[in-house]
Amino acid sequence: MLPPYIYFLGIGGIGMSALARWFNANNIKVSGYDKTATDLTKRLVSEGITVHYDDSIEDLPQELLAYNKKDVLVVYTPAIPNTHQAKNYLIEQGYTLKKRAEVLGMITQSSFTVGIAGTHGKTTTSSMLSHILTHAGKNCSAFLGGISTNYNTNMLLGDSNREDHIVVVEADEFDRSFLQLSPNIIGVTSCEADHLDIYGDEASVFESFQEFINKLPEDGKLFLEAKIDKLSGQKGVTQFNYGLTSGNTFAHHLEIKDGKFIFDATFQNGVEIKEINLSLPGFHNVENALLAMSIALEVSLTPEEVKEGITTYKGVKRRFEKWVDTENKVYVDDYAHHPTEITTFIKSLKALYPEEKVTVIFQPHLYSRTSDFADGFGKSLSLADEVWLLPLYPAREEFVEGVNSEMLMGKILHDQKKIVEDDQLLNEIHEFKGRVIATVGAGNIDRFTSQIADILTSK
Repeated sequence: MLPPYIYFLGIGGIGMSALARWFNANNIKVSGYDKTATDLTKRLVSEGITVHYDDSIEDLPQELLAYNKKDVLVVYTPAIPNTHQAKNYLIEQGYTLKKRAEVLGMITQSSFTVGIAGTHGKTTTSSMLSHILTHAGKNCSAFLGGISTNYNTNMLLGDSNREDHIVVVEADEFDRSFLQLSPNIIGVTSCEADHLDIYGDEASVFESFQEFINKLPEDGKLFLEAKIDKLSGQKGVTQFNYGLTSGNTFAHHLEIKDGKFIFDATFQNGVEIKEINLSLPGFHNVENALLAMSIALEVSLTPEEVKEGITTYKGVKRRFEKWVDTENKVYVDDYAHHPTEITTFIKSLKALYPEEKVTVIFQPHLYSRTSDFADGFGKSLSLADEVWLLPLYPAREEFVEGVNSEMLMGKILHDQKKIVEDDQLLNEIHEFKGRVIATVGAGNIDRFTSQIADILTSK
């Protein structure tokens, strides 16, 4: 039973804001704190949610303090530091605090839930699936890790009181958050070393994913990327494998035409769908689409509904997002922040523009990730014809001596590379002579996207 008032510490986060919207739409009083105002927090305010930006005790909403403590739930993210004044005050005063993952887990206990997991691809795949279901008229709620272009939101709201309610949730492996969920269907897009500051090594990552898979009930269903051979469903669970060219579900007759990936596909149980048009470029996105369509078929959508849904899917902000596409300039922005993601992104971009020189602007994200995968970053970035490195974005981490963009530049295997300071980036864009350029990274590089687009559009 949820209390009548919920206060979010870190309400502007992509996952937290989706939860806040959910509770607000379900007539629970919501307010929250975040460090700075963003487009997301402004949207929340416009929807009637109170947001403040100072962590002092004095800035806590008076409405919150007026409630009896037992009628208040405080939801927080691991990004909130232990020095946060308001958080420490609420703990000292005896308020109930829960992590976002715990609260999301409570929602999944009472609805049929599809969890999309993976070290890469889960945001795109979960948004694809939620769009296919919603477009077909299904009673779907979705908690997404990105802003859906189709709906301009990270949360879709269905009717949770109906028996046909389906929840689609991005199952996040960070901090083992997905172990709080209660899934009926699981899709796993990928599994490899990441978040080693949490897990320590790749083996622990796989152990955590297997533990998540083991949460499926005996009549549950598992959809696993075909190359993942270290994970499997337990007794009674129906398992399907999918892949670009192998598995129960696979693509064939794949071609790239007018910026779209067009393909036929064979699905589980022998279902065939012809001439699928995917507007979101990338071989990896073909695989993501195969997973989303497979699950949609499994929850009783017709092949026609599935095809129409994926054809009308427009993507997610910062996932192969085209900002400029003219005869003179092409500018794409992407969230890729792991060597595997960068490799896939650059290969897909080159497949779209095989005759063009490709310039990639990369912002390293986290000291730990940059250090752990330095050689991998060097190899993946070397696939670009030219690389501009922005200063490292540390996010929640403390300074680490010697881990920086200068170190990373030494790993890139060609000479077409340079370091560009943040305050010089737009000047460099003004001087850019090529046609195809991309910004890549999970930090705050996206604060430049609209300005870059404006400059390139004027050329």
